[in-house]
Amino acid sequence: MAVDTVIVNIAELATLAGPNDQPRRRKDLGDLGLLKDAYVAIADGKVLATGTGAPPPAKTVIDASGCTVTPGLIDPHTHLVFGGTREAEFVQRLEGATYAEILAAGGGIHHTVTATRAATVEELVRSGRQRLKRMLACGTTTLEAKSGYGLELETELKQLIAVKQLAEEGPQEIIATFMGAHAVPKGVDGDVYTQQVIDEMLPEVARRGLAAYCDVFCEQGVFTPQQTERIGRAAKALGLGVRIHADELSDLGGGALAATLEAASADHLLMMGEQSVQALAKSNTVAVMLPGTPFFLGMAERAPARALIDAGVAIAIGTDFNPGSCFSESLPMMMTLACLHLKLTPAEALACVTINAAHSLGLANRLGSLEPGKQADLVVWDAPNHAHLAYHFGVPLVRSVLKRGEVVL
Repeated sequence: MAVDTVIVNIAELATLAGPNDQPRRRKDLGDLGLLKDAYVAIADGKVLATGTGAPPPAKTVIDASGCTVTPGLIDPHTHLVFGGTREAEFVQRLEGATYAEILAAGGGIHHTVTATRAATVEELVRSGRQRLKRMLACGTTTLEAKSGYGLELETELKQLIAVKQLAEEGPQEIIATFMGAHAVPKGVDGDVYTQQVIDEMLPEVARRGLAAYCDVFCEQGVFTPQQTERIGRAAKALGLGVRIHADELSDLGGGALAATLEAASADHLLMMGEQSVQALAKSNTVAVMLPGTPFFLGMAERAPARALIDAGVAIAIGTDFNPGSCFSESLPMMMTLACLHLKLTPAEALACVTINAAHSLGLANRLGSLEPGKQADLVVWDAPNHAHLAYHFGVPLVRSVLKRGEVVL
């Protein structure tokens, strides 16, 4: 087969090659399949070969001297599309206001719901497009994007339509998640709204094919485990996968519930108990760590990443990009925080934003590693080795990005 592109003189190539039927666990999490002085050959948008020594001839040659090459980064948890921003609340928190006080004054998620309801699809697409550019500049080639700032059918659909338009534009792939159960609207009973999500919102989202997943915020004062389970089972009956915001602010057993529901992911997990750790260890549910959120909110709590790894739970890392609790599109920054606050190694952190993130989105059969036959999504970094991606933080290290074998940055 003729080679379209070959990337040569790679100082360090992290292939993440290995079994793709299961996410990486325990000691395997840090196995990056490293090659030194390597090349990647690409044909028809897919990886044809990786190796060392003399590369094959190709139409296009990219010199990666002194650089590290990794699979394209995958962000398994974002709130990409919303109206407005909340920097005023950031200042309020710095001045001593609590989140509860801000929420009671009409801020918090309610502020974003109001702004998102007022925005047009075109406005949501325009702001989402700028955020995607910043994500691409940080190496993100695939991401998940949630609705959840409508809390009524029309705006939830509007968000998902904007996500669909952005996905069609590219270059990134976007996996859509319906999250009408992000909060209970003001003045509405939780059980009543839960039934509305089940009876009205979920069927219409599924009928239109606007989402692959349904997410629920299982939390004290938001959705109870019982309400979460009802919504999750209704979503599964309609052919949607399940994701759960679990045990972020209190231990309600959300992680264990995610395992019971065979959810694709349980996310946050700052306050999770041992029961949830053990339940997840026996499941295929991926525990998605979001270290930027407690960092940005100034919380002392951290997800027990090392305990999860030791127990055999599959973990991944996402940005939780959103206007209130983590306004950052940078997965490399989250890798740094994962190393500093969750005590992951740089190798483990990289696996968490590539192959394991791909597993959490059901994409590991074609994304997350650089192996023959898989999609040629990759990043060339101005860094001599993979450890620099977490070590050299807060600055742009991306030299170029390829999506499906085409240079997109």
